[in-house]
Amino acid sequence: MPTILIVGASRGLGLEFVRQYAADGWRVLATVRDIAQGRAVSEAGAEVYICDVADLASVTRLAASLADTGLDIVLHSAGIYGERQEFGAVDPDEFLKVMRVDALAPLKMAEALADRLCGRKIFAAMSSMMGSVAENTSGGSHAYRAAKAALNMVIKGLAIDLAPRGILTVALSPGWVRTDMGGPTAPLEPPESVAGMRKVLAALTPENSGRLMHYDGRRLDW
Repeated sequence: MPTILIVGASRGLGLEFVRQYAADGWRVLATVRDIAQGRAVSEAGAEVYICDVADLASVTRLAASLADTGLDIVLHSAGIYGERQEFGAVDPDEFLKVMRVDALAPLKMAEALADRLCGRKIFAAMSSMMGSVAENTSGGSHAYRAAKAALNMVIKGLAIDLAPRGILTVALSPGWVRTDMGGPTAPLEPPESVAGMRKVLAALTPENSGRLMHYDGRRLDW
């Protein structure tokens, strides 16, 4: 039975990933920040672990608890949008908080769990088209854009660092999805976005390792 760890599964896309992989017969492990968030994840078919990705000691504890567990895929879905990031009002502490959660945390998770990867050997992280320099035509959202651009570079670097171990990496762009972050006017529903990203993961090859991939299978420009 293939096994996936979904980091950040309490709601939105993370929770939908749990539902779809569990329904397809995968063993699904999933993290939430506190036990109160775990019920829906457990009911969706996952084994629940507690991990706050902003706390590096918590990441270390998660890795220790999975010491004897082989993982086909690690999917880092945890992330935040942040506040006070428009030009003229950027809050430095908030900017650094978003960078820590959205860019540094996936890197530390990869460091902690790379040795657990076996079988399909994929490390994936939830990025965004907003992290593409080429696609930025509207400005604003400085912390979120910068953090996702940094995450994209992390994923590219990991593709090189982990290639000798046979590990593939990918940054996933989910599209504009109707979640708490995406808002009620977004055109995509979570099941459609997640189904597309699962196809990307299933078809991932060394040629696409380290790339930013849209949910519809397109390779996005940096």
